[in-house]
Amino acid sequence: MEITEVRIKLMDDPQERLQAFCSITFDSCFVIRDLKIIEGAKGSFVAMPSRKLTDHCPQCNTKNHLRALYCNQCGAKLQEDRACKDDDGRAKLYADIAHPINSRCREMIQSCVLEAFGEEVVRAKGPDYVCRYDDYGEDSYAALADDQDESRDESVNPQPSRRPAETGESGRVHRIESREQGLGSPHQSPSAAPNHSQASVTQAASGNEDEGFGEGIL
Repeated sequence: MEITEVRIKLMDDPQERLQAFCSITFDSCFVIRDLKIIEGAKGSFVAMPSRKLTDHCPQCNTKNHLRALYCNQCGAKLQEDRACKDDDGRAKLYADIAHPINSRCREMIQSCVLEAFGEEVVRAKGPDYVCRYDDYGEDSYAALADDQDESRDESVNPQPSRRPAETGESGRVHRIESREQGLGSPHQSPSAAPNHSQASVTQAASGNEDEGFGEGIL
């Protein structure tokens, strides 16, 4: 069995211990995804794809992560330090989904992946670099639905509020409009209503035109 292809996805932050994700293909017919390249104290190493270990709440039987202090379903308080310990005394919180069962296979996978990782780092410095790792659109953003766009527009530009209708003693509905509406007379549109403030400004700007007021009156 041989590794025929390795695809690397580099992480954006070089300060993080997680350096890259990768996928490996065996004999051009079997793929394992989501291997991790992590920077350790003695250099980079390859971690196998894994899942979080869980246990059940004794009150409602809901699964919770081993570090959860409260049940996600019923809120019951759970005991701390429930995880099993390995030989070094560390809590075992994850379990490998796929992993080699002997050191020879592990060394083969790690050497191939780390070699491809070094080549990918060099290739990423080029101007035309394109990542070949297929993340199935997990890093993309979904488009909002049409009704969500309309509701967002209304929140940005809300419609002017109207005063609620009032019901009189006779049962008729009387709608009271606010003064901000600027409505004119029933036979006159608001745009045609006289602007008294503008007229007063124009008259004041014309100077002392009232000095000749009354001339010609006998």
